[in-house]
Amino acid sequence: MAPSDEAMRAVLWRLLEARTPPATLCPSEVARALAAGESEWRALMPAVRTLAGRLAHDGVVEVCQRGRAVDIARARGPVRLRRGPRFAASRP
Repeated sequence: MAPSDEAMRAVLWRLLEARTPPATLCPSEVARALAAGESEWRALMPAVRTLAGRLAHDGVVEVCQRGRAVDIARARGPVRLRRGPRFAASRP
């Protein structure tokens, strides 16, 4: 069973809070933290990317490629996540 949006959001928030801005994280870090087993994290990636897109729309995170903010729906390849302007106000 896939973790809830709330669980994914809480893990993403915790991982970003532990980094000094403007440090980023890979969405796979969120998936790995939520996966029950080492081989299961890849199946969580679409859900994590979808959540990241919603949080980016809300200004909680920024989705980046090569240090520039991008639209995750159009991004191809690896992306990174960093705190957005509304990150602090979004504590889960």
